[in-house]
Amino acid sequence: MEEIRSLEDLLDLQSLDSGIDRLLDRRSQLPALAAYRTVHRRLERLNADITAAEAVKRDLDLSEDRTEGEMKLDEAKLEREEQRLYAGGLTAKDTTYLRDEVQMLRDRVGRREDEALALIEQQQATAAALETLEAARREGVVEKERLEAEIASEWQVIDADIARLEARKRDTVPLIDPDLLVLYEEIRPSKEGVAAAPMVDGTCGGCHLKLSAAEDVQVHKAFPPRCIHCRRILVRR
Repeated sequence: MEEIRSLEDLLDLQSLDSGIDRLLDRRSQLPALAAYRTVHRRLERLNADITAAEAVKRDLDLSEDRTEGEMKLDEAKLEREEQRLYAGGLTAKDTTYLRDEVQMLRDRVGRREDEALALIEQQQATAAALETLEAARREGVVEKERLEAEIASEWQVIDADIARLEARKRDTVPLIDPDLLVLYEEIRPSKEGVAAAPMVDGTCGGCHLKLSAAEDVQVHKAFPPRCIHCRRILVRR
């Protein structure tokens, strides 16, 4: 009778372990976790895009500053050369040369203006894109924080349930024959966590295969009784 009681307690332990396994699986498979991982990946991409956009903006700012500086130098030189030209007193050759120089400077200032305008347009486009990315990142951070709170809340409930089952498990383990317990722990990893199963009407509750009358007798001659098909420990019900 003591052996039967130990087997009954083992089946209780299996029920507790299966309950804990289900809770742990539920804990790792929360829908909010999948959503959290998606948001996290999106934020990583946004951060990378923002970093790249900020680098582009810095380069454009530097280029625009450089172009503006060069244009101011050209404008100052153009103003000086125009003053010399309009002042007169030059030879025909010098006048022709100075006119060509003034025209060249005017053309260059015009190109600098076009470059500056193009850079300003690129700056504006980049700034707008950066603003959109940063807005998306802010939304992502809010969503991530919401999911973190949801996950923490659900985990708190699950962990409390696990703690209750673990407490019952601690009370059950001492009731089981130590050798039986060792065998149970050896079998569990290879049997998807189910090492002990009820046997109802000659059918194993683990693999769901029916034992013949002769097999039933053979199985229950040994202790602990084990299914001839799946080798799980059987507890007759």
